[in-house]
Amino acid sequence: MPPTPPRAPAGMTALGRLKAMGENPISTWGDRAYQEDVVRGRFFRRSSFILNTPDAIRHVLVDNYENYIRTPAGIRVLRPMLGEGLLISEGRAWKHQRRTLAPAFTPRAVMSLVPHMVAATDETIAKLRAAGNAPVDLREAMQRMTLEIAGRTMFSFGMERHGAALRDFVVEYGTRLARPHFLDLVLPLNWPTLQDFARARFRKRWTRFVRMLMAERRAAGKTEGAPPRDLFDLMVAARDPESNEAFSDEQLGDQVATMILAGHETTATALFWSLYLLALDPATQDELAAEVASAATNGMLDVERLRFTRAVVDETMRLYPPAFLIARAAAGPDTVAGMPVRKNDVILIAPWLLHRHEKLWRDPNAFIPQRFMPPAPPPDRFAYLPFGVGARVCIGAHFALVEATLALAKLIGAFRVTLLDEAPVMPVGVVTTQPDRSPMFRITPR
Repeated sequence: MPPTPPRAPAGMTALGRLKAMGENPISTWGDRAYQEDVVRGRFFRRSSFILNTPDAIRHVLVDNYENYIRTPAGIRVLRPMLGEGLLISEGRAWKHQRRTLAPAFTPRAVMSLVPHMVAATDETIAKLRAAGNAPVDLREAMQRMTLEIAGRTMFSFGMERHGAALRDFVVEYGTRLARPHFLDLVLPLNWPTLQDFARARFRKRWTRFVRMLMAERRAAGKTEGAPPRDLFDLMVAARDPESNEAFSDEQLGDQVATMILAGHETTATALFWSLYLLALDPATQDELAAEVASAATNGMLDVERLRFTRAVVDETMRLYPPAFLIARAAAGPDTVAGMPVRKNDVILIAPWLLHRHEKLWRDPNAFIPQRFMPPAPPPDRFAYLPFGVGARVCIGAHFALVEATLALAKLIGAFRVTLLDEAPVMPVGVVTTQPDRSPMFRITPR
């Protein structure tokens, strides 16, 4: 059974909950949140609702999604990194961006980017082989690999020169600025906090860096009449199908930042957790390796034949969802699960809770990839939300699944992965579901 953080004790005080939220929000939930359909609470004179029923989740994220907007704390945390990109924007701005970007993320467009994914993964495997029998930090290796994939699929160039700076930005923001503080949670969005001033300074440096990457890609040019070679080409050429409007430079920069950060960080984390779980379960690791050996044709892998590998990725994202929490504020009154919701009330849909809920899953804390394989029935669409659901489902979900499935198959096809560190690795909620530390692994060539 993979290790999990301790649950909040019954009767936890508001002060204790705030303290735990600053350390690890996952630890603020007690047994009720894993057992009940709806958990109602109070947060600074507002009602809060944790929803664990598919029907209620469908209502909020699909049927009446326009009534539920990002919370001020969520905007404060995400806007400095992502600007007004697709993940942050609301209303007409979001619809324009979604319509304009959609052609760049069709299955056909994603398959055209697979050679970039494969090349970067093969180079990572070669570097790991060259390390010999030395202990390996696979979390760092996955971050480097997915960053390389993000750079190549976005710009057609590697990240040798810029990767260190990009990683520094991600680490700096994650450790200093991504965790909401008390004032972030209680003050209106137009009342800046001290953290907001620090985030604004970070935003200026980050924006300059993204503009530099875009300028370098533009300098490389594009062959007249040639098909798009990367996401940047696709996004520059994209037009809103209704207005024929293209992205401005500022909008394009926010989309680039969103795709690079959301793409590389979430996939790196999913791959780390997959490798960790497989190291804890050698029999499942051997089954995956056998599938890879049988699915290879002339050294090439067909992602459609990697069904068990995909099930391992799906089960990993059930146990360690890329986004552990979806928080929304009601823009107007509504009724959810038979309960009245007032304007500004907070709706919490936590994939961490939903994916481990005792009413929805058998052995919810166990690693069982077979639950995503026939003849097992597929999970309810509103009980499994690794990429969200509805109109705002992650536009890059197919891209991420293809990347993670191919990369995991190649890695396990090349190496047997063993944990050297016996201490448990605990998940921590910091925008994504991060490990609390980086354990060391030993990799042995197969």
